[in-house]
Amino acid sequence: MYQEFFGLKENPFSLTPDPQYFYLSDSHLTAVESLLFGIQRKMGFMVVTGDIGTGKTTLCRVLLERLVGEKIKTALLFNPCLSEEELWATILKDFGLPCQNLSRKEMIDSLYEFLLLLHSRGENAVLIIDEAQNLSIPLLEQIRLLSNLETAKEKILQIILFGQSEFNEKLNAPDLRQLHQRLALRLQLYPLSYKEMENYIYQRLIIAGGRGNIYFSKSAFREIFRFSKGVPRLINLLCDRALLAAFVAQTNHIDRAIVQKGERSLLGKERPNRIWARRPYTLWIIFVCLLGGLIMGSALLPQWKSLVNLAMEKVGYRTILGASQ
Repeated sequence: MYQEFFGLKENPFSLTPDPQYFYLSDSHLTAVESLLFGIQRKMGFMVVTGDIGTGKTTLCRVLLERLVGEKIKTALLFNPCLSEEELWATILKDFGLPCQNLSRKEMIDSLYEFLLLLHSRGENAVLIIDEAQNLSIPLLEQIRLLSNLETAKEKILQIILFGQSEFNEKLNAPDLRQLHQRLALRLQLYPLSYKEMENYIYQRLIIAGGRGNIYFSKSAFREIFRFSKGVPRLINLLCDRALLAAFVAQTNHIDRAIVQKGERSLLGKERPNRIWARRPYTLWIIFVCLLGGLIMGSALLPQWKSLVNLAMEKVGYRTILGASQ
């Protein structure tokens, strides 16, 4: 809606995990470089955790893009709410292997043969599982068994689990101590700092086609940071509403008041306009006027009835009012 007004080619604060908009904060840069190193060194199990909205899914997409052309086959699972058989079938299917009408043992053998073939050609394989906090204990145990697919010298399948911060607690459970001991890397994504948030917002505006004609005041940045706590998804949500509020106001200067208006819109707490803001007083005035009219009308009713009777007698009619007396 506001793209044309601000001269943007697309929405700069969309919630879709677009790698083009990926911002390399300190923790995100560390995660990318560490994962690429772990894949190259064939370290096996790696885990990335972070709070909701810190960019885990976008990091998955970025990692997949970085691995293109690197003699690496990848499989990506976005929905880990599967049965054990469905898990194996999904992994095979994403690696491009047939999986129909196969027993679990046949699927495991097929995957192992595929991984050995890649290894013989000097290639690597990476399995990425997003939303890993939703994996049940039995499924995590099945994933641990994947690490047994190895040669005498190195891992032939690299497994990266992305999950919310509470996933760390699940990994530390006694039932998963064998998996816990096999984790080669454990990385954490953090919210953006105040300065990172400023750079993040301007980077997205530039990528979306902004020409430096949208200005955020310092008070606007402080309000965005107060609301979002540096979480990228919340930053996107609030900035999108702030730009919409600025468009309605026909201004390209985003100040604290504009941000707060966007915040109220986001939270469903928009202030009513002035007419409706005065509605209680308006209703009270109408009530007083009606009450006064009724009082005055009741006081004048006898005189009004007499005048009506007199007029109708002059024209020769027996009045209804007179008959009722």
